[in-house]
Amino acid sequence: MYTQALNDKDPSPAEDTIEDPVLAERFQSRIDQELRIEANDWMPAAYRRTLQRQIAQHAHSEVIGMQPEGNWLTRAPTLKRKAILLAKIQDEAGHGLYLYSAAETLGISREEMESQLLTGKARYSSIFNYPTLNWADMGAIGWLVDGAAIMNQVPLCRCSYGPYARAMVRVCKEESFHQRQGYDIMTQMAKGTAAQKAMAQDALNRTWWPSIMMFGPHDSDSSHSEQSMAWKIKRFSNDDLRQKFINATVPQAEYLGLTIPDPDLKFNEETGNWESGPIDWDEFKQVLAGNGPCNHLRLSTRQRAVAEGEWVREAAAAHAAKQSARATNKEEAA
Repeated sequence: MYTQALNDKDPSPAEDTIEDPVLAERFQSRIDQELRIEANDWMPAAYRRTLQRQIAQHAHSEVIGMQPEGNWLTRAPTLKRKAILLAKIQDEAGHGLYLYSAAETLGISREEMESQLLTGKARYSSIFNYPTLNWADMGAIGWLVDGAAIMNQVPLCRCSYGPYARAMVRVCKEESFHQRQGYDIMTQMAKGTAAQKAMAQDALNRTWWPSIMMFGPHDSDSSHSEQSMAWKIKRFSNDDLRQKFINATVPQAEYLGLTIPDPDLKFNEETGNWESGPIDWDEFKQVLAGNGPCNHLRLSTRQRAVAEGEWVREAAAAHAAKQSARATNKEEAA
């Protein structure tokens, strides 16, 4: 669902292993020729680590992102809305599964990735550390958050690493549905009663700035973005993607009769772009540091879910072992 600053910070800044320059040159040549890198191909250690971190963070975001939406599952206004929201949450779980599986092809285990998340070593998208206060937030998440995700993720379908790129094709198709259902909610509320429109505007006010922060820091402050683009993991810079998102979203808000909460927003006739006001990067850093409104809640909820599901995993493992033993005994008896 959500990628954010995926190549901007390396949590394990160990020095790269010295590698054969001939292999490194051949690797970059394949990248430059738009040839996919597969799991069994040689790749630089830094390329492998970057992808492990990026894909794991993406998967964590999908899983944690189920929580703010799950908060409204029992309170959806109609049975139809409940069914749609439930389908969306199930999609997010599936996205996490695809992505964890893609990351495992790079030599990192599911258990290690989960441990990194549960101990706070690994990050997930900062957008999920904000609360969902009313039903309109389900619309804002679909419209803005999933809209920003699509802007980030469609280029990943052309990522140089094959397993990741192929996983993203289905993810992006489903995210498109998520974005449309969110915009539909906002449309209905914006055209409803004055109170409903006010709820939609409130959700937009609270979600706008965190959603444009999802693209990560400005290019000048992104330490790994240039290398990731050279490797064709990323295809566009943070600022380019953010600008595309703003240009696409402002007319949508105008159609809804809602106001983007940016007094400095203006249209530049020369560039054809909507220019945003300054972004509060201090807030972004605080949320990433664990000081957002819901950081503790999101992580503790996930930790509790893992602990409460331990008996299921143990039972499944015991059953598998028993089945394997029975099969072995039959073979020996034969």
